[in-house]
Amino acid sequence: MLHIVNGDIVGDKLRAGNIRGDILVWREVYPVGPVFVEMDEPHQKSPRVEYLERTLGISADDYVTHYKSQEQILQNFHKYNEIVLWFEHDLFDQLMLSYLLHWFSKQTLGHTKLNLLCIGDYPGIDLFRGLGQLSAKQLETLAGTWQRIGQKELETGSRIWEAYTSPDVERHVEILHQDTSALPFAHAALELHVSRLPSAKNGLGIVEQTTLELIRHGVNTPHELFKEIGNRLSVLGMGDLEFWYRLRCMSERPHALLEIRGPHTFPDYRKKTTASFEKCEVALTGAGMAVAAGVKDWVEMKGINEWYGGLRLHDDLTWRWDSDRKQLVYTE
Repeated sequence: MLHIVNGDIVGDKLRAGNIRGDILVWREVYPVGPVFVEMDEPHQKSPRVEYLERTLGISADDYVTHYKSQEQILQNFHKYNEIVLWFEHDLFDQLMLSYLLHWFSKQTLGHTKLNLLCIGDYPGIDLFRGLGQLSAKQLETLAGTWQRIGQKELETGSRIWEAYTSPDVERHVEILHQDTSALPFAHAALELHVSRLPSAKNGLGIVEQTTLELIRHGVNTPHELFKEIGNRLSVLGMGDLEFWYRLRCMSERPHALLEIRGPHTFPDYRKKTTASFEKCEVALTGAGMAVAAGVKDWVEMKGINEWYGGLRLHDDLTWRWDSDRKQLVYTE
């Protein structure tokens, strides 16, 4: 049996427990950077490798090594009679799940049976963020509770992946109006995905907007902000590396929304957090206060060149998301 899991913490706990079988930790961060329908095409990996190195500090060598290793194991799936996918409710995991379901939908499964364990809560945990919160013993209680993956789950996952990797912004919204109930957590996660687009009100995505609101209410250190973002936007499943990148973008001049007070270097994949960074204070700039109030628009101030799955927004193609009406708005 092969267990495909969403992170090293879960993988290590499964190995420490009594879960039988091989464990493959799927190392990807699909909410960040350009992604494409067929991720194994060499010409499509290149822009992703470059983006992740520039934004999160993930070296090209590390990314390619991990990618090749996990894809090789996936290609040899026929050696297993059963495969279990261990995932949770947030966008981070739902995109991993949809990619894998898309990939398996293109394969001849033969004797291999696919199973899914995907949860959004656990008894006794008020704010369930993910499987990594559970102890090895708690994870063991989930063994055998997985459900068989059938054609409907494969087809739904494939549709979600194709929509998310589309360069057509309307595909990202249309999937919200389709039946994705075979994967019950997908809809809420995808709603949060489109809310990351620049707002029709002030050009901020939901992460940036929530960050400014938290600062206005007195949350003023990087780690406190990350913790509160995780509480308020738990369905994103955002990791620290992505948040540090977003925070860094918001503090870059000449259109900085934030001021980082104190000596600091933003952590990334290669540079771990430092004591000086943890002690920094974060405050709104004048521009930040104006944008937070809707008086100014961040995209109009600084322009845009960002990826949302397969969708790239740039100065000549600027779509906005109207969260009140839940619809797209095109601006020129």
